[in-house]
Amino acid sequence: MLQALALVFDRYTLALLATVTLATLLPCRGRSAEIFDVVTNVAIALLFFLHGAKLSREAVIAGLTNWRLHLLVLACTFVLFPLLGVLTQPLAVGIVGTQLALGILFLCTLPSTVQSSIAFTSIARGNVPAAVCAASASSLLGIFVTPLLVGLLIHTNGTAGGPAPLSAIRGIVLQLFMPFVAGQIARPWLGGVIERHRKLIGFVDRGSILLVVYTAFSAAVVAGLWQQVSLRTLALLLVICCVLLAAALFATAQLGQRLGFSREDRITILFCGSKKSLASGVPMANVLFAGGAVGAIVLPLMLFHQVQLMVCAVLAQRYARQAASAIGGAQNSRA
Repeated sequence: MLQALALVFDRYTLALLATVTLATLLPCRGRSAEIFDVVTNVAIALLFFLHGAKLSREAVIAGLTNWRLHLLVLACTFVLFPLLGVLTQPLAVGIVGTQLALGILFLCTLPSTVQSSIAFTSIARGNVPAAVCAASASSLLGIFVTPLLVGLLIHTNGTAGGPAPLSAIRGIVLQLFMPFVAGQIARPWLGGVIERHRKLIGFVDRGSILLVVYTAFSAAVVAGLWQQVSLRTLALLLVICCVLLAAALFATAQLGQRLGFSREDRITILFCGSKKSLASGVPMANVLFAGGAVGAIVLPLMLFHQVQLMVCAVLAQRYARQAASAIGGAQNSRA
């Protein structure tokens, strides 16, 4: 239980809350905002360079044999979730407004998380190699699929403020994919350094996200975000995030069972197919949307991120107890 709680109530969560508070009280403006924009763009490029340098091609290749599992995870991530986002749009616009509803739609187009999906799969005693492959493939494909989905879904729903699909992909390729490829190319030389300095690399990784969050929320606060978003609206937005997660968890659990996957694979499908990446989503929002809109766009994602951690921590511990009971029962029967 302590291992799962540590994934929820960690220092990074507190740092995110502190960053939003700082942006609310002391937002960057004028010339400082321009400087922060430049620094943020550099930080995003560095973030995806490190992602490329950290991703083990050997681990991905080792997990590719379970292609049915990977196709199902990708379908849940890039088909099921966007459908849920489109279906909730009319209701979401009426409840939380156009800007936050757009953030919900953006959330639904994002790739799965990598670190926490693997961590929860490991705690629950699922198929960890498959989780590594599925989460990594989702993260990589998201660089192309997410901007395409964002552009198509926003224009289809007649929502203003979204990017055109081709220009969105071009921006993502230049600022995110090219650094990622550069990191993969540099992996033979940097892989060992990254393994030896995991804590330092993790600090740079998470620090980049905090910088993007501060810049995005500063622009949103200056544009009047908290005058537009009340506590009631935040509560309703939280409810929508909970409903989306519940629908995704139910669908992934049912699909894994009905399609005949093993218990270990069903756990992997559940945790990899129902989660959304804050680490990928915040930089992508910064590239895809205008500065003042980014804060409102990523707000649903930040709420969903915390909800998914708390719920999945409980589920992972439940699966772990079931596995321990099954092993204990098997040992007793042999005795």
